[in-house]
Amino acid sequence: MEAQSTFQLSFTVNGKAWSGAVAIEETLLELLRNRLRLTGTKRSCESEVCGACTVLVDNRPVSSCNYLAFEAHEKSILTIEGVAQNDTLDSLQEAFIRNIGAQCGYCTPGQIMSAVAMLKEHWGTSDADVREAMSGNICRCGAYPNILAAVKTVRDKA
Repeated sequence: MEAQSTFQLSFTVNGKAWSGAVAIEETLLELLRNRLRLTGTKRSCESEVCGACTVLVDNRPVSSCNYLAFEAHEKSILTIEGVAQNDTLDSLQEAFIRNIGAQCGYCTPGQIMSAVAMLKEHWGTSDADVREAMSGNICRCGAYPNILAAVKTVRDKA
């Protein structure tokens, strides 16, 4: 029997249904960026270390660089493009801007996606809890205090 080389995939991305054939080895990151043109999710380390490629799959953060696209079958995907509503930024996105949590901006989409997941899961209230929830995301600019301030601003209003 010959090995299957493609998979017929169906999922929802940012509230919109999508279906199509994907190569078995295609990552979710490749599908999002190259085929769906959702380029906010960044390619960086490609080894689940930096968090730049973080998206939510069924409200759980995943590193899309190593998450095979077919694993998302019949699931809901949220990318940074789906966080804002129409042309209005989400309060978390606004907080990142106000608190200068986005310096070069490369890690920002992944940082925001991890923070969205943390806020949905109602992690603890201490700074240590926020740091733990965000620990999978690396900021090469060192904006960690500003990122923490942005997340706390939104968390404290919830």
